[in-house]
Amino acid sequence: MLSREEFIIISLEINLFFQRIMKEHLFFIETSLQPVEADKIAEANALKRSFEHLLSETVSYANGVISEGAIRSNEFVTPFTLRAEEIASMLTGAGIDTNITRAEMELTGISRYGRELNLEDAVADLNARSLNLLEDVIAFQKKLIDIVLRCKILIPLYPLLLEHITREAEYYQETLESLQKRRLPKKSLCDELNFWNNIMGEHAEFIDGLLDPTEKNLKKTANQLANVFERLVKECAKATDRQIIMNSLDATESVQNYKRTATIGLLECKIRSIISPLLGDHVLREANHYLRILNLMRR
Repeated sequence: MLSREEFIIISLEINLFFQRIMKEHLFFIETSLQPVEADKIAEANALKRSFEHLLSETVSYANGVISEGAIRSNEFVTPFTLRAEEIASMLTGAGIDTNITRAEMELTGISRYGRELNLEDAVADLNARSLNLLEDVIAFQKKLIDIVLRCKILIPLYPLLLEHITREAEYYQETLESLQKRRLPKKSLCDELNFWNNIMGEHAEFIDGLLDPTEKNLKKTANQLANVFERLVKECAKATDRQIIMNSLDATESVQNYKRTATIGLLECKIRSIISPLLGDHVLREANHYLRILNLMRR
């Protein structure tokens, strides 16, 4: 059973991370749909805006409440996020509320407590509204997957990518449902590691597929990283807990460095690809988040 303070802090940190991830998934869908799909573009935009409203509220609650470690991990925003958003919005014409990012860049760690601010009820309500919105997002994305697989729509997003982002939404949903019961999700070590190792491996596969064919070295490295994470998933049940955690940590540090370098290259227009700098920053933040999980496990 989580204490009152644990419930508040963990809920805020989970929401800060995943609300941004969810709204960016919707941004990528919104800007990938063809003009003929005006209704779906509008739906993606409305869901994105709803998550922006929730994220703005979460940021206001989180300042001075969340942990310094979570802030320093750069899983909420990185030094590249604001510029990546500005470029993505300029090149697509789709709106992004960059004021949220500016506010997140000013977040500070624990200096006040939920007891003083009566945050428990507010955070529980925030979790509940996030869960309600997640239901709509998951239904929207599953509908999109269905029509993509029936060749009823043209969208330059891999079906696996759409399934990937839906799995992330369901993971977030499961986490919030457990937090509302004042506990953490009950998962085995391999369940947790395999989820994230699959995510990291698929990121590498997507990057490989979105790089220009001339970027042979970057594509080769992405392919190698994807193979490493695939092996980690296969080996999890056979390895000791410490061994699989340390191997996952090493692999994730490698993919984090690769994503950071790629994000800088995309922002500086030095990489040939069809990758938005915001997507580069997005997957970098996911690696940062996973690294924090692994470092907590290691300790």
